[in-house]
Amino acid sequence: MSIPRPRKIVLLVALVATLALLCCGGSVTALLVGGLTDEGGDELVSSFGCGKGGPIDPDTKLPRIRPYGGEQIRNAAIIINTGAKLKMPPRAWVIAVATAMQESRLNNLGYLGARNDHDSQGLFQQRPSSGWGSPAQVRDPVYASTKFYQKLKTVPGWERMPLTRAAQRVQISAYPDAYAKHEPIATQIVNMLADGAANAVGNSLTMVCASAGQIAASGWTLPASAAVGSGFRTASRPNHQGVDLIVGKHSPITAAASGIVSKVKCDEDHSGRRTCNVDGYPGKGGCGWMVEIQHAGNIMTRYCHMVTAPLVHEGQEVTAGELIGRVGSSGNSSGPHLHFEVHLNNDRSSAGAIDPVRFMREQGAPLGEAG
Repeated sequence: MSIPRPRKIVLLVALVATLALLCCGGSVTALLVGGLTDEGGDELVSSFGCGKGGPIDPDTKLPRIRPYGGEQIRNAAIIINTGAKLKMPPRAWVIAVATAMQESRLNNLGYLGARNDHDSQGLFQQRPSSGWGSPAQVRDPVYASTKFYQKLKTVPGWERMPLTRAAQRVQISAYPDAYAKHEPIATQIVNMLADGAANAVGNSLTMVCASAGQIAASGWTLPASAAVGSGFRTASRPNHQGVDLIVGKHSPITAAASGIVSKVKCDEDHSGRRTCNVDGYPGKGGCGWMVEIQHAGNIMTRYCHMVTAPLVHEGQEVTAGELIGRVGSSGNSSGPHLHFEVHLNNDRSSAGAIDPVRFMREQGAPLGEAG
């Protein structure tokens, strides 16, 4: 059954386009993609309803999302539509699209002789010799997508796994960590082709926007259910590289997305002291007890001012929503709150910091919601 496409707003855009999405509470958010066009010129496609409008029909005119061309985007649409017809939740669509991006760059690979990995073919490089089906079957995008989802469904707890681990359990690849880098663009493609579905609750078929305590299909969730206080680089605090989430002492702090803990420490104050087991004060300096996590797409999140030593250690793999510490007031702090930062390119410096409010809206996990 063909599902009508979301309404399109035609605009001129620069080389790096902004994908506008109307998410959750009615606020407009933007996802940066590597260029968004279709055969008729550059355009922005507005998506509504966190997936309520359903996926785009692959047989209609589709947009292009650089660096992927029309046929590649059509294959992504087939993957998404197949998942919807199989009643797989939107998190599965993101995993499947990211997997196909790694395996084939969304190309339906035929037999390439020695250039094939053994006899791997199709969108997911499925091997007929390993029981995935005949060569003709694995080159059928609907069949290949169906087999991927069927195998994913047998993986216990796949919904809460890091994307790369869930994909690896299906694919058994020689490069098990390669899938992670595709997660941000796969999320954008799903939002683009399925009415913002990556902003919906990831493991649910209800297609409602993720709210406090829930994990969106993008794989992101709130680090704390709290109001937003001091903002990112405000006029009064131009060097404030994150936002303050105002919540009571000992409230839980959770990982905003799956990743690897890269830093756990008691941050030095301006005097070079590490005194984190006591409340801090304005001007003391330092983050107090803090954690940094590296996520897919070279994104890093930072969590500051914990009340005691964090509950995780460096090198630990954490999943979205996993408890990593509790809110406190250590370091440069005037009261209990979570200072939360988002950095691009795994750049820990201020040069890598971006506005967490905007970023989290784009992931379908808008800050400021209380549980």
